Amino acid sequence: MKIRKILAAAAGLLAAASISLLSSTAYSQEKCNRGTLDEAYCDRNFDQVADLPLDPKDWVNPDTIIFTYTPVEDPAVYASIWDGFVKHMEKVTGKKVVFFPVQSNAAQLEAMRSGRLHVAGFNTGSNPIAVSCAGFVPFGMMAKNDGSFGYEMEIIVPADSPLKSPSDLKGKTLAFTSPTSNSGFKAPSAILKGEFGLVKDKDFKATFSGKHDNSILGVYNGDYEAASIANSVLERMMRRGVIKEGKIRSIYKSQTFPTTGYGTVYNLDPTLTAKIKQAFWTFPWKEDANFVKEFKKADRFIGITHKYDWAVIRQIDKANGVSYDCK
Repeated sequence: MKIRKILAAAAGLLAAASISLLSSTAYSQEKCNRGTLDEAYCDRNFDQVADLPLDPKDWVNPDTIIFTYTPVEDPAVYASIWDGFVKHMEKVTGKKVVFFPVQSNAAQLEAMRSGRLHVAGFNTGSNPIAVSCAGFVPFGMMAKNDGSFGYEMEIIVPADSPLKSPSDLKGKTLAFTSPTSNSGFKAPSAILKGEFGLVKDKDFKATFSGKHDNSILGVYNGDYEAASIANSVLERMMRRGVIKEGKIRSIYKSQTFPTTGYGTVYNLDPTLTAKIKQAFWTFPWKEDANFVKEFKKADRFIGITHKYDWAVIRQIDKANGVSYDCK
């Protein structure tokens, strides 16, 4: 699967972007290890993420920090939920911070790749793509004090559906979210093929809803026969009263995956990057009612290492034949 098509899909939304990529500068010509990274980036220490440019002239230190959260649900809802965090980051960094609600994973990827996005939370499946194609450097994710974190992929059906297991999906239609989503496409595709011998467009039909909440509401309202979703989104929608318990049933639950990864674009001034990290580590989570209510499975941000913590996701990509071709 080519990432090029995914990035191209967002081009219309970001046509105003005029910042040229470093792939057109001397930096892209540096002889260095890149692994899966685009030619615009270098991985000198072999940690599988882009390193800071050697020349300070290539560092970015914006007056206004642009921050986004993965577009898994209604962006307008999350603008208010992240308001306290945005104010905290402003206090720690001494800069204005703007929460920019993106409508799609592709738009979020292209915004960072084009230099218009500085700090982001990319969903699980988009992390390796953002790292390779957009210069994303993840450093944290949400977790609880006891060390637990993450979510599971579940395949859900209406409560009164005759479907009892993934094997029953043969000849049916399954709603995915988007090609970049781990739980909304990558993981279920690999699991259905590896565990149940079911291949998309051969053994079952596939449709794409665009977002997890769309898939959940589709099953809830009887528009979809089944859907693969992140159960963390389902739980949040139930807590907010968007859907009622008892109308949806799960026929498969996966292992636990790492959740949204937070980080910065690779070429931020290191002094600013340090302050942004400090904002994550010092955020008074328990004092923010919105966070306490919305993110029940976590109570803090913890450090992560993309090379190790996202290894299982890259393995799923490999099983699905995904290549991080950014051109």
